[in-house]
Amino acid sequence: MSEFNGSTNGRSHNESIVRLEGVSKSFGAKPAVRDLSVTLYAGEVFAFLGPNGAGKTTTLKMTCGLLRPDGGNINLCGRSMVLDAAGAKSEIAYVPDQPFLYDKLTGREFIRFTQEMYGVPRTDADDRLRALTQRLDMDGFLDQLTEHYSHGMKQKVALAAALIHAPRVLVVDEPMVGLDPRTIRVTKTIFREIADAGGTVFMSTHVLDVAEVVADRIGIIHEGRLVALGSLAELRRDGAHSGRLEDIFLRLTETADKY
Repeated sequence: MSEFNGSTNGRSHNESIVRLEGVSKSFGAKPAVRDLSVTLYAGEVFAFLGPNGAGKTTTLKMTCGLLRPDGGNINLCGRSMVLDAAGAKSEIAYVPDQPFLYDKLTGREFIRFTQEMYGVPRTDADDRLRALTQRLDMDGFLDQLTEHYSHGMKQKVALAAALIHAPRVLVVDEPMVGLDPRTIRVTKTIFREIADAGGTVFMSTHVLDVAEVVADRIGIIHEGRLVALGSLAELRRDGAHSGRLEDIFLRLTETADKY
């Protein structure tokens, strides 16, 4: 049994968990995201793909409330990120592509800080941390100052801190960068467990093979616009494509370049 079942058990896998409606964001005169609408459901791993500069990270940051959209609405677990940001953020965890840790804290202290910020009971947090320490192989460095960590170590601690309050929604930006093959496999398994327990994983990645294997649905964004949405089978059928996700991705973004 997954340790994540307790936080999401009994929820409908048809439930809308993340809803972006007509969301737009510009930086100065440059549009980053244009009129984006997409819904994520309980029980799914959703992979968000796109070329560099397509608007992936901007979308994830708006979903988490780190950036305010110029237009449109964002709802998480029935709560508006604009009208009830604190309530929405209590249901979510975010792991950026460049995880930030406090240099003068150990990994364990950073996770404890996150636990206390979310008000997680100590017993629950201890149980989760023990399991995550073993699964992510953190025993050898968890009590060292994070200023000495490699990128992969930081990524593991950031993921453990994100999971310590058993969020309904896990948002991860390039989660596999810097991880060794064993940890990549464990991370993919954790994502699947969260979804199977009724949670939602919103994952941005350039590693198309990971998206192909893990994701229930895939969204492809290009120049701020959503150009494809669906399961891998649906993307193949709707675009009359066959073969790997890499081929579909390249064809769709090349087509988008023409307009």
